[in-house]
Amino acid sequence: MSRYTADSRDKVRDAVDMLAVVGAKVELSRKGVDSYFGCCPFHDERTASFHVRPDEKHYHCFGCSESGDPFDFVMQTEGLDFKGALESLADRFGVKLETEEESPEAAATRARRERLYSLLARVTTYYERYLWEAGEAAPAREYLLGRGLQEDVLREFRVGYAPQSWDRIVLASRQAGYSNDELLAAGVAQPKRDKPAEMLDRFRARIMFPTSDARGRVIGFGARTMGGEDRGPKYLNSNEGELYHKRSVLYGISVARPVAARAGRMVLAEGYTDVIALHQAGVRNAVGIMGTSLTKEQVAELVRSVTVLDLCLDADNAGQEAIVRAASLCADSGLELRVVPLPPGADPADLIDSDGAQALMDRIATSVPYVVFEVRRILERADLGTAEGKDRAIAELRPALAPVPASVLRDELVRKISGTLELSEVRLLTLLGEPSAAGTPTYGHRPTYSGSEGGGSRPQARPVVARGPQHERDFLAICVAAPEAGSAVLKRIDTDQLLTNEVMRRAARHLAEHLPNTAIEPPADDPELVFTLTDLLDRAGRGRSVSGDEVEHARLVLERDRLELEKKHLQGRGGAGAFKVSAELHVVKEALRAIVARIERPI
Repeated sequence: MSRYTADSRDKVRDAVDMLAVVGAKVELSRKGVDSYFGCCPFHDERTASFHVRPDEKHYHCFGCSESGDPFDFVMQTEGLDFKGALESLADRFGVKLETEEESPEAAATRARRERLYSLLARVTTYYERYLWEAGEAAPAREYLLGRGLQEDVLREFRVGYAPQSWDRIVLASRQAGYSNDELLAAGVAQPKRDKPAEMLDRFRARIMFPTSDARGRVIGFGARTMGGEDRGPKYLNSNEGELYHKRSVLYGISVARPVAARAGRMVLAEGYTDVIALHQAGVRNAVGIMGTSLTKEQVAELVRSVTVLDLCLDADNAGQEAIVRAASLCADSGLELRVVPLPPGADPADLIDSDGAQALMDRIATSVPYVVFEVRRILERADLGTAEGKDRAIAELRPALAPVPASVLRDELVRKISGTLELSEVRLLTLLGEPSAAGTPTYGHRPTYSGSEGGGSRPQARPVVARGPQHERDFLAICVAAPEAGSAVLKRIDTDQLLTNEVMRRAARHLAEHLPNTAIEPPADDPELVFTLTDLLDRAGRGRSVSGDEVEHARLVLERDRLELEKKHLQGRGGAGAFKVSAELHVVKEALRAIVARIERPI
C-alpha cells in the first residue's frame, strides 16, 4: 500500500483551521491570545477544561489529560485511523496528497478509483435533484414523506430517485467523459442482453439510497422499486465491484461514526428507512445492515469505533434470528451486545410513525444485555407443560448463562428462570451446573501478599485451586475487593455455619484476621489455602470496584442458600422447625430485594 509523503502530511497540518475542526464538535470561547476553552468532548464535565491553541494546532484537556494535534482529534472523535484522518482533513481543506515511490500500476489504480468515486458522486447528485424536482418522482416523495420521514433528513442522507428512462445515466455519464468500463465498474450500468456492447441504466424507477464509506464517499446504491412485481426485486443493490462490497458496508456509517466514536456505542438497525428514522429521532449513532445478516467485516468496522452495540432489529422471527446470529458473530469481538425491545411486528420506522420519536428513544434507553434477551427467548419458546420440555430449556439456558459472572444480573436471571420453570433456585443451580471459567467474577481492588515484590511467598505458578461452591468463592472475592466492608462482614459471620467447603472456611478465617489491610501474609503450612487465596486475590483484582451493598448482597445469597437447604432437609424429616426457617428465609429474601433495588435497576 502506498504511503503519503511527510511533506503531504505537513501541508495538511498547515492548511487545517484548528478552530473549524474542533469547533464542529466543541463550543469554544476565547480566553486570550491563541487560547480557547470549551467542555471536553472526551469526558463528561460542566466546567470547561478543554484548551485549544489554534496557532500551535494543539489541544489539551486539564480534566482527563487528552491532548494532541488535528489528526489526533479527528481520529478520536470520528473513529478513523491516521490514514483516514489525513485523507479526511486533506479533502476538507483542499490539499492534494502525494505518495512515496508509487509504481505506475499503483498510480493507475488510484487514478481509476478516484474517477469511479467522482462518477458515483455525479450520479448521486443527479438522483437527488430528480427526487425533489421531477414530476415522475412525486409518488416516491409521497411514499417517503408518508412514512413520517422529513425532507431535511432525507436530503442529509442524499436519498434520490432513478428515472424510468432506459439510459439517462449512461448518456449523461458518456457526455461527461466516462467509459462503458467505468460505468460497469461503478455499478450504475449493465449491458443489454441482446447487445452486450451497449449499456443500459442499472436502476430505473426506484428510490435510491446512496451507500458511503466512512469518509462519506459514495461507493454504491440500494434501490427500492416503486412498481409492481414486473419491476424486479423490491430492493436491488449495486453489484459487487472495485468499490462496493456489501459484506463490508454499514449504511449511514459516515454520518453515525463521529457521534458513535464519542459515545462508545452504536445502534444497529436493519433497513435504510429505519436508519433514517433513527437519525431523525435524534439517535445519531445508528447504522444499518440493509436487510442482511451482520458480517465479520461489519463487526471489524464497528470495533474500530465502539465498545457497545445496541441491536434495534425488527421484532419478528427473522429479526430475532438475526439477533442470535449477531451474538454468535460478536462473541469474541470485544463488543458488549445489548438488545432494544421493540413491539411485536414493529420496526424502528413504524414505531416512530405510530408512537413518536420519544417512544423509540425510551426503548433504546432501556436496552437490555443480550443474555436477558436470550433467556426470555428460550423461556418463551419452551414447552413448560412437561418435564422433558423443562429439561430442554435448561440445556439451552446452560450455555447462555455460562459467560455471566456472579452478579445481581445473574441472580435476577436465576430468579426469573426458577419462577418460570417452577423450580427452587437451589435446584435450578444444581441442574445448570457450575459456571465455566469464563463466568468467574472479577472485582476492582487488588490486595497483595506482603513481600511479594521482592520474591516473597506468593507462588509464581498456580496449580488447580480447590473449588468450593461458586457462591462461597464469589462472596470471599467480593470481601477482598471491598476490604473495609469485607472485614466487617467476615468478623461477624459464623464461618462454619455460612460456608460449607472446608478450604473456604479456612480462607474466610484467614482473611478476617488480615483485612482491611491490603498486604495479606500467606500461611506457611497450608499450600491448599495459599492456592485458594491466590485465586481469590486474582479474582478481586481484575475488574471494577465493589460497594458495601454488594458485599452484603453476597452474604445474603449464602444465607438464603443455607436456609433453602435447611428448609428442604426439615421438610423431608416431617417438617418440624420448617416454619421458623421459612420465616427467616422470608426475611433474607426481603433484604435481598431491598439491596437489589438500591444497587441495580431490575431487569
